[in-house]
Amino acid sequence: MLRLANTDDIPIIRDLADAIWWAHYPDIIPPEQIEYMLDLMYSTEALRRQMTEEGVQFWLVESGALPIGFIAVGNQGTGSYFVHKFYLQRAEQGKGLGVVVFQALLEQYPELRELRLTVNRQNFKSINFYFKIGFRIEKCVDMPIGHGFVMNDFVMVWQK
Repeated sequence: MLRLANTDDIPIIRDLADAIWWAHYPDIIPPEQIEYMLDLMYSTEALRRQMTEEGVQFWLVESGALPIGFIAVGNQGTGSYFVHKFYLQRAEQGKGLGVVVFQALLEQYPELRELRLTVNRQNFKSINFYFKIGFRIEKCVDMPIGHGFVMNDFVMVWQK
């Protein structure tokens, strides 16, 4: 179900991100911001930098050999990790797969004691999913990301 991705998988991750973002985010953020953020975080150069220089591990979620989503996780030291990305294709959502994937992710990091992530405050579906698997809201943040765009997020935390 989870396969550690490498730089050869960048085109797959880019295609998944493009499809998932355009299916999910138009009701939450404007199209111009979606385009900007996809380029900022999912260009070939950005993904390569995250994987090779920033130490972010990408995991492909696969059904058989078919990629249906991805997760990106960074180690923040002493059992603390940050989930940079957690996405499943829309057709795969609502089937309990997210819970299974989250449990599979936890198995990859036995030393993990706490996870943090950020989620748009208007992304109610994702927020409710994170509540379901044991996350709680730690704080609100507004993060400028350039070109006049701001990410209005909750920081959520899960603790073992």
